[in-house]
Amino acid sequence: MSTESPSAPESATPAPAAPAPTPAPAPARESRGGGPGGNRGPRRDGGGFRRDDRNRNNRDNKDQGDGPTMIEKVVFINRCAKVVKGGRRFSFSALAVVGDGKGKVGIGYGKANEVPDAIKKGTANAHKRLVSVKLKGDTIPHDVLGEYDGGKVLLKPATTGTGLIAGGAVRAVLEAAGVKNVLTKSMGSSNHIAVVHATLNGLLKLRLAADITALRTTAGDAEKL
Repeated sequence: MSTESPSAPESATPAPAAPAPTPAPAPARESRGGGPGGNRGPRRDGGGFRRDDRNRNNRDNKDQGDGPTMIEKVVFINRCAKVVKGGRRFSFSALAVVGDGKGKVGIGYGKANEVPDAIKKGTANAHKRLVSVKLKGDTIPHDVLGEYDGGKVLLKPATTGTGLIAGGAVRAVLEAAGVKNVLTKSMGSSNHIAVVHATLNGLLKLRLAADITALRTTAGDAEKL
């Protein structure tokens, strides 16, 4: 009887691994025109239209369609302090002038607890009070004296190149109205509200030569009748 132990069975040879499947090629992206990359929006190299450019153009066109650009000027901001139990409470008032630079001008006054709100109210009030004044080119047709309360403002026409010889509140009103050559003199109170309204009063007194001729013609026809 043999004493040799039976030999261990030989290990089975592993089966070869199956090859990994080759990924299918991605389908080609359909070109939508506008070059190799298609019309895919903004490009850093400056090519094509960018979305922000289109939005900016739309905003510009919208602003142009709203109407003429208005000239807004803040003449004076006054601070008022009210003493209360906890201390002082401040409020502000703003005097604003608005015009289109072509013969329309308005004056507004607004009050609020904050400066920006007061300016906003004054500007909105001025937009509601726009009036038309008679101008002769970039100057006024004749001398005029405007009066309001204690304010008196003298306005005289000037030749081209003279400039706007005015200061403070008078300059703000004339710039908003579109006057570019004029001589002025404030001869009354220095109060901003009085000076602004006196200037506007003088502008409203202006008459063109055609207006005077029409009045004389109408008066002459009435006398004949």
